[in-house]
Amino acid sequence: MRQFLNKYWGWTLLIIPLILQAIFFYFPMFQGAFYSMTDWTGLTYNFDFVGLNNYKILMTDGKFMAAIGFTIVLTIALIIGEIVIGILVARALNAKLKGTTFFRAWFFFPAVLSGLTVSLIFKQVFNYGIPAIGNALGIEFLKTSLLGTNAGAIFAVIFVLLWQGVAMPIILFLSGLQSIPAEIIEAATIDGASSKQTFWYIELPYLIPSITMVFIMALKAGLTAFDQIFALTGGGPNDATTSLGLLVYNYAFKSNQYGYANAIALVLFVIIGIISILQIKLSKKFEV
Repeated sequence: MRQFLNKYWGWTLLIIPLILQAIFFYFPMFQGAFYSMTDWTGLTYNFDFVGLNNYKILMTDGKFMAAIGFTIVLTIALIIGEIVIGILVARALNAKLKGTTFFRAWFFFPAVLSGLTVSLIFKQVFNYGIPAIGNALGIEFLKTSLLGTNAGAIFAVIFVLLWQGVAMPIILFLSGLQSIPAEIIEAATIDGASSKQTFWYIELPYLIPSITMVFIMALKAGLTAFDQIFALTGGGPNDATTSLGLLVYNYAFKSNQYGYANAIALVLFVIIGIISILQIKLSKKFEV
């Protein structure tokens, strides 16, 4: 026994996490894949096996197509916004200026807040705060709540998710910038490199690992967005802000179509997996 432990002691430390991973991740994943091929309502133990019928219905489901469109728009906005804004703010915070420590803590503050709390606060701002300012200043387009129109609600959702989601990318990009050897920056400055050239040829290659991580984080946040949208708009108006995650919730808990909801969830899982793998392989070609 002692010889066995001496040889495989590392695996003995991993066995409990592996068991928990299998119970709470892999088993529900395979169970969900099975139920996606049934008409299970979630209310009883009775269900019929329908094969790929749920996936066929997806192709003609207007709500699913609308949710796909909104989710793509939201995801692209989060990816571009978090990368661009994150790099710009990180470069500013990396400058040797007074008060940068305070601003670093300030920009990270949204990351420690609950998504539901942030959404509920902004909901009051959009519904009452901004219209009150519009009425007081006589600005017509501010008198109506953003959440009352399709375009306004989409903008509001993107703004709220981006406001909170950009906090972690700023820290990651700042860490990436600070990992660049000072000698390289000094040599580039002596050689007459401009700030733009320094960024494109020195800073950006060092930031590729951070960009990859932020890309995956933003991708996951966009494709699985649920709680903030649920609290902010509830998917409205007219399902304009219904994401795939919220659509899964609606079909499962409002329509009691658990089998169909599992089919949507499995499609979402496959999409995230494929895009993440492609992004990781692509980014490795540009890493320093």
